[in-house]
Amino acid sequence: MMKTRMIAIIMATPFLLFSCVSAKKFKSSQADYAKLDTLYRTLQKENAECGEEKGILVRQKDALERELALKNANIKDLNSQVEYYKQTSNATLKQLENMSVISAQQAESIRKSMENIGAKDLYIQNLQQQIAYKDSLNMALVMNLKGAIGNLDDQDINIKVDKGVVYVDISDKLLFKSGSYDVTDRASEVLGKVAMVLKNQPDLEFMVEGHTDSLAYRGTGALIDNWDLSVKRATAVVRVLQNKYGLDPSKIAAAGRGEYKPIADNKTKEGRAINRRTRIVILPQLDQFFKLLETKK
Repeated sequence: MMKTRMIAIIMATPFLLFSCVSAKKFKSSQADYAKLDTLYRTLQKENAECGEEKGILVRQKDALERELALKNANIKDLNSQVEYYKQTSNATLKQLENMSVISAQQAESIRKSMENIGAKDLYIQNLQQQIAYKDSLNMALVMNLKGAIGNLDDQDINIKVDKGVVYVDISDKLLFKSGSYDVTDRASEVLGKVAMVLKNQPDLEFMVEGHTDSLAYRGTGALIDNWDLSVKRATAVVRVLQNKYGLDPSKIAAAGRGEYKPIADNKTKEGRAINRRTRIVILPQLDQFFKLLETKK
């Protein structure tokens, strides 16, 4: 009997060992598969993000190419007009000289004047090209800001270019609680996206403006009126951009506008909501523009 049991145990031992080894291999394979699956999902997510970023860049490129084509067409048209006027003027001078209506000396004087006009035309064209280049940079900046912020409600944030200046208007409903100048967590997130774009343009200077509606300030504490509230809100935003997101404070200015620069009717509830805003103004680099004027004279 004992002998029979020993034989059974000896025969079963290889099967038990094989079963243990297979289970270990199976668990190891499962762990490897889980790692590979996690890596695959991460790569999928990164690929999707790259695709979105590529789409934004393609749209920006197409917009700039259309803008450049339009500017080139305008310049070509102006050049054609200048050339036409030059030819017409030269022909008229020749006819007058042949008819002895004016002397050769007078004709030469007029011709030199026309050459000076041509030089001025070239100067104007150079300025137009520089302005067109600046406008293209502004449009690219606007598109970068909109791409960074994403599909946020236009009532909460508005980005535009007006007379060569880029404006970012952020509703106080998004930034602050009523009567407060403490920046909300949601607003800090949005400001971070704006800061990301501005940080990539280190030469840009900008100003943060606080605006209120026309209703009198009725809060408590150190604030007296809407002037105080608008200034405190502007400096609160500046501190977030500087301290949390690392923007150079030497490139930033803070200003309070109070209730005196409304963009909507303060007589309505909707208008007052629009007027309560913080505006980031991307300041034009006038020193570079004036330097251009000096070198081109």
